[in-house]
Amino acid sequence: MEGKDLIIIGAGPIGLACAIEAQKAGMNYVILEKGCLVNSLYHYPLNMTFFSTSERLEIGNVPFISNNPKPTRSEALEYYRRVCTTWKLHVKLYEPVEEVKKQGVIFCIKTAKATYQAKAVILALGFYDLPYLLDVEGEELPKVKHYYGEPHPYFGQKVAVIGAANSAVDVALETWRKGAEVTMIIRESTIRESVKYWVKPDIENRIKEGSIKAYFESEVIRITPRSIEISTPVGNEVLENDFVLAMTGYQPPFDFMKSMEITFHDDEYHTPVYDEGTMESNVTNLYLAGVVCGGLKTNKWFIENSRVHAEIIIHDLMQRVKAK
Repeated sequence: MEGKDLIIIGAGPIGLACAIEAQKAGMNYVILEKGCLVNSLYHYPLNMTFFSTSERLEIGNVPFISNNPKPTRSEALEYYRRVCTTWKLHVKLYEPVEEVKKQGVIFCIKTAKATYQAKAVILALGFYDLPYLLDVEGEELPKVKHYYGEPHPYFGQKVAVIGAANSAVDVALETWRKGAEVTMIIRESTIRESVKYWVKPDIENRIKEGSIKAYFESEVIRITPRSIEISTPVGNEVLENDFVLAMTGYQPPFDFMKSMEITFHDDEYHTPVYDEGTMESNVTNLYLAGVVCGGLKTNKWFIENSRVHAEIIIHDLMQRVKAK
């Protein structure tokens, strides 16, 4: 059983930032990651462009140089690999955490490969592994996708895109431009205001001219191998369909967090309880960092506004060491 000062769960950008601060403080730490380095970013669409500029994604004083004002997914993957090697961070990849239990003042962390003990734990979890399901008949069919990679497979196909936020809009535009016949199914009455300002007019114009068909205030009722049935304000319709791309968003691993005895506010976002001044949860020495702090409000915390969580947490831990 390996003993550590600190275990960081999640090797995303914020987990790496926490490791950098821990290393600067001389702490004995390790990052545990169930997948590859920056696993959530890796699963983004292949041609994705970030909303933020490159300098706002930087961590550890490592410059992020991009060919364009807004970096791409591939540039981000290259950058965070360089951060990891530059700082020689202690990362264990493809080692999913199965259980975190507190025994007195020590945490016992069990993974698929080993067991660790630690004085403190940071949860720097993403939310890209648990998609919101449509919960309709036929959702289990192979043609229904909750993740999108690239447009080529959808050339010449009738594609239904579910959703009205950034991911849905990007998928609709990209697949249409690569030869798909695209229909959007949208619960709301309009495209969301939060859609990227340089993309929103594009999708609205494509809908207006009829290049992309959109059903507003509509929902999926049933999916079959060759069709999709939807409810609309004027009644139900059955559309010919080859693929359903459900860009309905994702949610944090609440069950995993509850197993650690983390509590949540009784609000619409199911926000976890934590001290904003230290990032400590209701469990002593168990900290939250990054997007996981927002609960269901997954658009509250990003890389650029949660990088500071790393400094806050490590500062608090070092103050406790000094106090002892």
